[in-house]
Amino acid sequence: MMAASTLLLTLLAGCSALRPLILPAPHPNYYSLSYSTDTANPATSRSREPASTVTLVVSPPHAAAGFDSQRMMYMRHADQLEYFAYNEWIDTPARMLAPLIVAAVANSGAFRAVVETPSPASGELRLDSEIVRLQQEFATTPGRVRFTLRAYLIEVSSRRVVATREFDAVVATASEDPQGGVTAANRAVQTVLDMLAAFCADGVRGLAKANAPTRAPSTP
Repeated sequence: MMAASTLLLTLLAGCSALRPLILPAPHPNYYSLSYSTDTANPATSRSREPASTVTLVVSPPHAAAGFDSQRMMYMRHADQLEYFAYNEWIDTPARMLAPLIVAAVANSGAFRAVVETPSPASGELRLDSEIVRLQQEFATTPGRVRFTLRAYLIEVSSRRVVATREFDAVVATASEDPQGGVTAANRAVQTVLDMLAAFCADGVRGLAKANAPTRAPSTP
């Protein structure tokens, strides 16, 4: 009995000695994407764009394979994508991007209203988009973040694609870490969404011209 007790105490002492060596896993850091209408391109600001009677419906953005998760992606070598271990987006980039697109396009003043689906409101135009890539790249010095977005402007009544374009922004990082990547990513998002807002404004103007009634030539 005494031998068994001695063995138990020895095992407990051994476990106590090992306990400080078992460190808890670090908590992940969470980041979000942002867009500021205060720093939007003046060419797309509300005061520079005439309003139309068109309502734009913004569909939920999609994301290419590998970019549809909360995990933050980076690249050290060409064609080899990796994920940060303890740094994540607070939501998927596609879901974070949807309200930012609405804010950017609404800020242009080119539409009567800009609504995000699902919504009971209907509109004359629909904007579909896809995140092609959002990644931090360490292959260059300094590092950089690349954000690519593909957009489709569709006339709802005819389901006709009015315009399509791919936007790409590359921003250098101030530091070679996830925080530097997030700061650069938000600058890239700002640039791309400013271009997207101008693209949508051009699209609604082009649609208005195409649908304008033609006047018959006057007879002498």
